[in-house]
Amino acid sequence: MARPARYTLAQIQQQALEIVDREGLAGLSMRSLAAALRTGPMTLYNYLDGRDGLEELVVDAVAAKVPRTEPTDDWAADARTAATALWSTVREHPAAIPLILTRRTSSPSALAPAEALAAALARSGRTGFDLLVAFRAVMGFVMGIAQSELAGPLTPESDPKGEADRVRTVASDANPTLAALATTAGADAYREFEEGLTLILAGLGREPSA
Repeated sequence: MARPARYTLAQIQQQALEIVDREGLAGLSMRSLAAALRTGPMTLYNYLDGRDGLEELVVDAVAAKVPRTEPTDDWAADARTAATALWSTVREHPAAIPLILTRRTSSPSALAPAEALAAALARSGRTGFDLLVAFRAVMGFVMGIAQSELAGPLTPESDPKGEADRVRTVASDANPTLAALATTAGADAYREFEEGLTLILAGLGREPSA
């Protein structure tokens, strides 16, 4: 008789994500995860396929935390809900964002947030290429604004005032618009997201092309 699994995949996912949240991607390894689970690194190879599997696990763990909602008859509201749920969840785990942007998932359940967004946009009447464009426009905005918030509004400085001062110095008189934006960017992340998403959804509210 086969021995029962010592850990569930959900338990391993949660531990891996906690390590990334606490120590960043550099702190995640088979050894550090094994230590958190109080087991040996070799045990984890019964669950994971090396570093690739470990990184996929983190992406899946973040996706699992995105709230699920039921569809309604208002596709735009549903698209907003799906996009906001994804953005809100991703920004709670900033150290994992590079993996989310670059690591493909092999778990069907981890695709649920993207499916919710795509399905909402499909209810606007779009299909095929039109649906693909709409989906990538919204998803690109969600992940792009999350990434820009991680890196800093316009520069990688950690201090907002330092960011503004740096951009103004670099921009000088030759780039006055960017210099002015430096004082505004990052002031209200939620408002920036909401109003940007509103612009995109307003554009998608037009009739899809033939």
